[in-house]
This record gives sequence, structure tokens and C-alpha cells, in this order.
Amino acid sequence: MKPLREVGIIGYGAYIPRYRLPAAEVARVWTEGHAGLPVEEKSVPGLDEDTATIAIEAARNALARGGIAAQSIRAVWVGSESHPYAVKPTSTIVAEAIGATPQVSAADWEFACKAGTEALQAAIALVGSGMTDFAMAIGADTAQGRPGDALEYTTAAGGAAYIIGPREHSLAYLEGSYSYVTDTPDFFRRPYQHYPEHGGRFTGQPAYFKHITHAVEALLQELGYTPGDFAAAVFHQPNTKFPQRVAQMLGFSKEQIRVGLLAPKIGNTYAASSLLGLTAVLDEAKPGDRILLASFGSGAGSDAFSFVVTDLIQERQRLAPTTQAYIARRKPVDYALYVRYRRKLQMH
Repeated sequence: MKPLREVGIIGYGAYIPRYRLPAAEVARVWTEGHAGLPVEEKSVPGLDEDTATIAIEAARNALARGGIAAQSIRAVWVGSESHPYAVKPTSTIVAEAIGATPQVSAADWEFACKAGTEALQAAIALVGSGMTDFAMAIGADTAQGRPGDALEYTTAAGGAAYIIGPREHSLAYLEGSYSYVTDTPDFFRRPYQHYPEHGGRFTGQPAYFKHITHAVEALLQELGYTPGDFAAAVFHQPNTKFPQRVAQMLGFSKEQIRVGLLAPKIGNTYAASSLLGLTAVLDEAKPGDRILLASFGSGAGSDAFSFVVTDLIQERQRLAPTTQAYIARRKPVDYALYVRYRRKLQMH
């Protein structure tokens, strides 16, 4: 898919909470230390952090790099599966906080872990149609896993924001995108349930691997590219093994995915996962680099994008904190403090 008007990324920003829960700490509590660890540690939001505050921090960083007034943005769209309110949009909170209201479209998006790229696709379409010059898409989450469940090792918190605008103002322009979706129930949460259910190994094949490979292969075919044409590739990161395996299946090298592979240090940030990986790649990108982005959302689907970095990247990289700086700014917590911060103890 290509928009009628050429568009690209004007500004981008990341935010990751400082607190970290080591995976070994989860294993200590639930398996006496006898468990395979899917990540080294995961990011944990503080008591005063939620999806809205995380999205606001990422959005402010995107504005700093974009160099445009918030009032120029005509859409603020937030993708998440952990919106702080069941009935009240997160997007209006974010739009108000960054100064984009009142002449703006605001909406919340849901599609499990690809809610962020779903918002990105819509922002590309809105600007690409000529309806507006600038739109913001955000992926942010403060995901939770049931105590003792496999998800508890990886469910993390973080956010990434992107301002989409005309190609001539972009630090990376879009070449094309492709979406692949089926009704594959590998992950779900019923109303009033606090924690999601997952299909265990079923979440790999036919969910994660099938959808990402179909989306990426179709995009490469449409654009006439091979994996060797890309300087870097970013895949959704539910753990450390899945993105490395799907990269190998598609023909991408370990070096191509190295910079964007954040899961070992911060876990699975759900709607922000692949988008955060892209921020890390853009932090180190050089003009002319071609970057592949491929998300995955349970339910299930994948969005794949091809971006080419422009000369404007070098002057904008230093205008906001890097993703690696947020990763380095860490404070370990034990399981008890994690339970308190995530409000897992229900008092009646």
C-alpha cells in the first residue's frame, strides 16, 4: 500500500520507565529459580505512571525532534491494550497535555500488540490523502501478566510516538506498507477479567510467525526488494527468541536486527514493542539507510513498512533523549515492590 501523497516520519520519540524487574526474580518466587528466562529483565511503571503518562513523554520527545508546533498536528491517535480508562479516551489526555487541542482528531486504537502500528497506518493514510499535513501515532502500554504465568516474565511498559508529515520534511520517508490479518485467537481477555489468556505455543505458529512472514514477504515482493537491501529490520518482540527466529526465516542477519532488539533489556512493551525498536534504530541511522518495520498483534495480524532515512536524520537525532539512554536509566526492584507498583494485591 502506498499513499497518494508521499509521506514520512517528521519526528519520533521514546519513553521507558526507569524501574526493572529481573526475570530471575520472577523465577525465584514461582519456580525456585528453575525456569528458562525469556528476557533478562523488564521495565515496570512507577506508581504515578500509566499508558497516558508514558504516551505523553514519548509524544513530547517526538515534537522536540519534529520541530513543529503541537497546534499543527491534526490527529493524535494512541494504540494500546492497557488504556487507563475502560470508558474515556487516552488520546484526549495526551492531546491536551502536549497542547494539540482543540482543533484535532483524537482516538484510541486497539489490536493487541499492533495497536501502535495500526495507528501509524491510519496516520500515514490521513496525511497521505492530503486531509492534513501532520498526524501523530503512538504505541504505549503498561501490560500485565497473571502472577506466575509465562507472560509475567515479559509483560512490560514503554511508549513510542511518531509524527507523520510530507516527505520533504521527513527524517525517513515511507516507501510502502502491507497488512496481513486473520481471525487467529491466540491471545484474548474477556470483559471483567484482569489478566489476558494466551495459547501457549500456539502463539508462535500459526500466529506470530505466519502473520509476520506473510506481511514481510508480500511487502518485499511489491517493492522488488530482498532482505539484503535493508540496513536494519525491526520485528515485534514478545521475547528474545521469536524476533531472531523470524528474521532468520525471512533471510535477515543478526547484524540487521541487533540495534532494534530491545526485548532482553526491557521485555515486551506490547503496542510499543516494534515501534520502540524502530526508535532505537533511528537513533543510530544514517542517511540512505533502508529500514524494515514489522509488527504483530494477537488476534491476529501484522503490519510491515519500509522506510528510507534522509539527510535530516542527523540534525534531529540529538534533539531528544535516545532510547538507549532510557534503557540505561534503570533501577532494579524486587518482586514485592513490583507487586505493589503493579497493584497486584487486591484488598477487599
